[in-house]
Amino acid sequence: MANAGSAFLRETGSFAAMSLDTVRAAFKAPFQWKEFIQQCWFVASVSILPTTLTSIPFGAIIALQTGALIRQLGAVSLNGGASVIAVVREAGPIVTALIISGAAGSAICADLGARKIREEIDAMEVLGISPLQRLVVPRVLAISLVSVLLNGLVSVVGVAGGYFFSVVIQQGTPGPYFASFTELAQLPDLYQAEAKALVFGIVAGLMASYKGLTAKGGPKGVGDAVNQTVVFTFMLLFAINFAASTLYQQIVPQKAL
Repeated sequence: MANAGSAFLRETGSFAAMSLDTVRAAFKAPFQWKEFIQQCWFVASVSILPTTLTSIPFGAIIALQTGALIRQLGAVSLNGGASVIAVVREAGPIVTALIISGAAGSAICADLGARKIREEIDAMEVLGISPLQRLVVPRVLAISLVSVLLNGLVSVVGVAGGYFFSVVIQQGTPGPYFASFTELAQLPDLYQAEAKALVFGIVAGLMASYKGLTAKGGPKGVGDAVNQTVVFTFMLLFAINFAASTLYQQIVPQKAL
């Protein structure tokens, strides 16, 4: 038990140290623009389709559940606002984070892990090239930028899916749906969602990079690192999402009817 606790503390300290080194490396010249653009394209190409397809059932199930509950309470006119707020505040960032970390994060970890076991990382350090500046910084910034952009796409698709199921499937009326949306939703909701998506992207990129750079034991070690990346990233993201949502509720006053 003590050994497990010590190992956890060492891993946490190493991850924090690498994260701080990555932040410092991000402000050092020259910036790897070519690598950054290539990684943005890669992350978007592997994430945009599954993210879009996943956001549709997310928006639909939220609309179905909130619609059923609101009808029981006799407040059908609030269905649109409740569905849209749930999608924008919570479902959008979470869907984006899960797809980004599962698709792009695992691929980044596998790439860096393969470089590590082939001793490419050691060779870069011998030549005086910083792996953090050359490889990690472009990947972390790329996955963060794409995460913010995908979150906006998820919000639009999720709201459209919620509208379809609320108005078409549940036979609601479009007027009250949009009226309650404008009454309850506010611009800080979108700001909070985009900020969470940015933080989620940074965390996913850092965790994937850390596990890739510390992979050892050959191909099996790389596979284990990829699995750990996905699991640990999910755990961190859910904890951060809870803290961010709680803080937002305490700081930003909510609109009253």
